[in-house]
Amino acid sequence: MPAHRNVLIAIIDDDDSFRAAMEGLIRSLGYKAAGYSSAEVFLDTHSDRGVDCVVSDIQMPGMTGIEMKQQLNKIGSAVPVIFVTAHTDAGLKQRVADCGGLLLLRKPFDAQVLIDGVGLALGHAPPAV
Repeated sequence: MPAHRNVLIAIIDDDDSFRAAMEGLIRSLGYKAAGYSSAEVFLDTHSDRGVDCVVSDIQMPGMTGIEMKQQLNKIGSAVPVIFVTAHTDAGLKQRVADCGGLLLLRKPFDAQVLIDGVGLALGHAPPAV
């Protein structure tokens, strides 16, 4: 698999073990990964400067992932955001679409689904089957 040394994927999740697992998966694909424990930490320390894709939990203490995407929208950021969540409700899919989220993945999900989503976010063609 080719290295993608200049591509940075931000992982935002308050669950340390999930965040670490996602960072490891992203790095195994040859991308750089940066983990953040909250949407606020991401916005305060990195925002979307230099980030090619964001993978964010929706339900976190403080600012939700959707609220974070809305903040990115306000500053004119077009960084693609893939949302992940273990908690769903009837209107969640629509709220993700309304804020411009690229994908909504429900935990637990197959790693390949995330890999394909990152490829989509980065403009890569899906792998041939």
